[in-house]
Amino acid sequence: MVILGIDPGYAIVGYGVIRYEGGKMSVIDYGKITTEANIPLSKRLKLIYDSLTQLIETFKPDVVAVEELFFNSNVKTAIAVGHARGVIILAAANKNTKIAEYTPLQIKQAVVGYGRADKNQVQQMVKMFLKLKEVPKPDDTADALAVAICHANSSALSNQLGLV
Repeated sequence: MVILGIDPGYAIVGYGVIRYEGGKMSVIDYGKITTEANIPLSKRLKLIYDSLTQLIETFKPDVVAVEELFFNSNVKTAIAVGHARGVIILAAANKNTKIAEYTPLQIKQAVVGYGRADKNQVQQMVKMFLKLKEVPKPDDTADALAVAICHANSSALSNQLGLV
């Protein structure tokens, strides 16, 4: 199974593509989609949509796993990230790709085994699971790989329990 993990944002969208087969994970690709602050939000959203559509066409993932939003203060930022998340989901839907969504708590639990893990713990586990020489940068990229790992682990559990 090929999984495209996404850490949504509107300045930086992290992505990570992994293969999960036979209980083993391997990295196919990872990186970021960036948009510049000085262009209108509508153009930033189009750039995210077009870039994600290209990633889906290139890697043909079986599923796009997206982190759900968690914000406790800046409403303006939350709304802009929500818009970006919407175009990310739309890009996957338009390519008839399955979509899975996970909360930050679920991702940390699946990757670290502890839902309140800090960012460094998550990054170190991403490095270990995927046998990388170093933690992927920027943080958004490591987070996207964590989302993909979460989906792989969740899929494995669902298979073991006969839920799939």
